[in-house]
Amino acid sequence: MKKLILTVMALGLAVPLSAGKVVLEGSTTVLPIAQKAAEVFMKNNPDADLSVRGGGSGVGIASIIDGTCDIANASRAIKPAELEKASKKGRDLKAHVIAMDGISHIVHPSNSVTGLTREQIKQIYTSRVKNWKEIGGPDLKIVVISRDSASGTFEAFSEMVLNKKKVRPDAIMQASNQGIASIVARTPGAIGYVGLGYVTDSVKAISVDGVMPDKNSVLRNKYLISRPLFMYTVGAPQGTIKKFIDFLKSPEGQKIVSEEGFVGLK
Repeated sequence: MKKLILTVMALGLAVPLSAGKVVLEGSTTVLPIAQKAAEVFMKNNPDADLSVRGGGSGVGIASIIDGTCDIANASRAIKPAELEKASKKGRDLKAHVIAMDGISHIVHPSNSVTGLTREQIKQIYTSRVKNWKEIGGPDLKIVVISRDSASGTFEAFSEMVLNKKKVRPDAIMQASNQGIASIVARTPGAIGYVGLGYVTDSVKAISVDGVMPDKNSVLRNKYLISRPLFMYTVGAPQGTIKKFIDFLKSPEGQKIVSEEGFVGLK
């Protein structure tokens, strides 16, 4: 058995962390969907053993390439360099779209600003605008909250809003959607961005280019800062992994997606 495991490792194939256990890791945007779906799936399939953890899209993709997770949750598409690295290790990664999302810009509920343009957001995040009064808001210093570099949400935001410009050096970087939402909820001058499922009554979502981020605007392609949410597997999924992904794409699974505040595929 030891020789078999060593041979599998040498070939670059993932060795299961424990018999029968399926490990999901990655995006904090996908995290609430994965956690709830795993809970319901295990209730319906008592023999299944699923473990779900966050860390960011980059962490999840790195883990599946290294063989330390079975499913990588990601809020962005895999990069060519990551695909190349996976290929060198003998791993043919397959993408499974499980939901849609709109990156929502949020402010403190007391902020009078109800909408911004993408250009204004870009100016805020690159230091050209530093006070809310410059864009029709209160005389209040803007506190910029952003995701860290391991985040797929940051990657999407950087590409779709910042045109890959650098975030201002005084931005407060957070490792999760929840971290951003928590700071914005208690900081009157703050602005941040999160997945749709993290917009609650403790923060205020604002429109971008005149369009509010919601399920309808994402489905109709009216809200332009939107993206698919992924789960990646090594090759075509088999066994419990296949059953779980099939469940997530089923009407029952897509109902969970909607209940968690995201946009179902149908």
